Amino acid sequence: MKIVFLMLLIVSLFLFPNGIRKSLAARPSVVSIGSILQFNSPTGGVSAVAIHAALEDINSDPTVLNGTTLQVDMRDINCDDGFLGMVEGFMETDAIAIIGPQCSTLAHIISYVANELQVPLMSLASDATLSSIQFPFFVRTAPSDLYEMAAVAAVVDYYQWKMVTAIYIDDDYGRNGIAALDDALTARRCKISYKVGFPSNAKRSELLNLLVTVSNMESRVIILRTGAEPGLKLLSLANGLNMMGNGYVWIATDWLSAYLDANSSVPAETINGMQGVLTVSPHIPKSKMKSNLMSKWSSLSKKYNHSDLRLSAYGFYVYDSVWAVARALDAFFDDGGRISFKNDSRLRDETGGSLHLEAMSVFDMGKKLLDKIRQVNFTGVSGQVQFNALGELIHPAYDIISIIGNGVRTIGFWSNYTRLLSTVLPEDLYLKPPNTSLANQHLYDVIWPGETAQKPRGWVFPSNAKELIIGVPNRFSFKEFVTLDNATGKMMGYCIDVFTQALFLLPYPVTYRFEAFGSGTENPNYDQLVQKVVDNEFDAAIGDIVITMNRTQTLDFTQPFIESGLVILAPVKKHITNSWAFLQPFTLRMWCVTGLFFLVVGVVIWVLEHRINDDFRGSPRQQLITTVWFSFSTLFFAHSEKHYEHIRTWCSDHMAICCFDHSIQLYRESYFHPNGATT
Repeated sequence: MKIVFLMLLIVSLFLFPNGIRKSLAARPSVVSIGSILQFNSPTGGVSAVAIHAALEDINSDPTVLNGTTLQVDMRDINCDDGFLGMVEGFMETDAIAIIGPQCSTLAHIISYVANELQVPLMSLASDATLSSIQFPFFVRTAPSDLYEMAAVAAVVDYYQWKMVTAIYIDDDYGRNGIAALDDALTARRCKISYKVGFPSNAKRSELLNLLVTVSNMESRVIILRTGAEPGLKLLSLANGLNMMGNGYVWIATDWLSAYLDANSSVPAETINGMQGVLTVSPHIPKSKMKSNLMSKWSSLSKKYNHSDLRLSAYGFYVYDSVWAVARALDAFFDDGGRISFKNDSRLRDETGGSLHLEAMSVFDMGKKLLDKIRQVNFTGVSGQVQFNALGELIHPAYDIISIIGNGVRTIGFWSNYTRLLSTVLPEDLYLKPPNTSLANQHLYDVIWPGETAQKPRGWVFPSNAKELIIGVPNRFSFKEFVTLDNATGKMMGYCIDVFTQALFLLPYPVTYRFEAFGSGTENPNYDQLVQKVVDNEFDAAIGDIVITMNRTQTLDFTQPFIESGLVILAPVKKHITNSWAFLQPFTLRMWCVTGLFFLVVGVVIWVLEHRINDDFRGSPRQQLITTVWFSFSTLFFAHSEKHYEHIRTWCSDHMAICCFDHSIQLYRESYFHPNGATT
């Protein structure tokens, strides 16, 4: 049996000489990783404990690195001025990877150094300008600002707010985050109406002046992009200025959720000053691994001197970052990778320098380890750990959180999978085809600042806004369109009503003032009115202004709301064109009424005349013919002068009217006997 084993060993040496040598020699007993964090910050403190927790789990499992121990060299730096500490961290240890930093400002600097030393940088920095294209060795292990700001913009758009005010800390983290927010809002047809930055060391008076300026703006939706310390100070000052009352909306980025998650006890004064504030937090799905880490977190935080900190979302990401390095390192060793460093002649101090840059060494096979890191694919405590082609984590998602009472309440989720807001867990959405219909968006109810459930309007009329001057023609004719009421001095008319109703539909305020153009004694020249808008004497013009080709070359017009132009009349049915066409003007009812009048006149004359006038006597047939003929003749026959003589005689004999000329005129329009004699 021993002889067979020796023969197999000899054959394998001939067939795989390099592979055997690599597998036996490439795995050192100890491998070091570096860590650059700000321990006195909530995220930095939690990250430090999470790194130790991951190392304990990795080193206690012999199947992960097959006997190689992973250790960490931690450096505590200040994000504001930690460059020297960062350089020392690189010089004193030959680390095969760096965990951190969490601040974007230092991440930019360290990324340049990591590129030169070919050391993968596993960073929590969310700044979207940190890309793997510019910095190949930069690996983002938490969601980018692009996704966080897309979630914030989705919230703004969901509540139909169109303008926001942005307050940010004036550094790479703040400026680049607001730039990402601006792009996300623009994609949803919203905008930042006012943005203001402040330095990290701003004084209380400076922050007060900033908030007073913000309170005078029209937007009441305020996005707060800061760190924990200045952000809490701003919220406290805003509460003192009554800017946490009705009408205001405060949306803090993930700094607030990270602070609330990490701190076991938040002062009552602090939590009371942020009631109704919305914030976002990276979504961490529930799992057994997550529960196990949370169950032992209390003992771990005490062991590593951060007993006052609880586990936050970024603690899960750092824990998985260390595991990603361990798994990639195992694959690196399996593929024949070696841990070796060399000095770079380009790294040296100038004469008299004290940095000792020559002590820094380049990781020979750093590119190979980087490739292994980007290829990892496992389920960690933060969810699925896998990178896309751009080096970003797949399936980023956020919790939308409302601060209420002494705690927080999750009102919904945002997922890059659908890019919509939903009350369904993102991990459940991944099991279905993405549904991107806006009709599916939904969030739970929110208690807003001022303890109201009614959604704030999001804007007010600003006290310092520029007033738009609207030119209005002061017409002499057709005043129904637009006119100046001399009694009240107000502009009135149909065009004014259309304008005011259109403004009512806008989700933001517009301050304006009407200015009459023309004397009112004659219609003004509309070309001159248009020219005043072109010359910026008027910001706009309202009225019955005709849209012509020449005017459209210099101005933009709304859609026309008054119809004009040529009109063509067309019959709706065929008309009779024969000899009976004269019957068309009268309807059947009109002809019936006319015939009835004939009969009424005839009956009245017959009643008055048949007893004294022989012409109205005789047989019933003769009397009927005489009566009808008499009625017909009074309407269509012209009568001679002798008829008036008979009427005068009849009037003098029967009615004794002195002013018989008037009666003659009446009887002329009345009735005559068929043979010319009056009745």
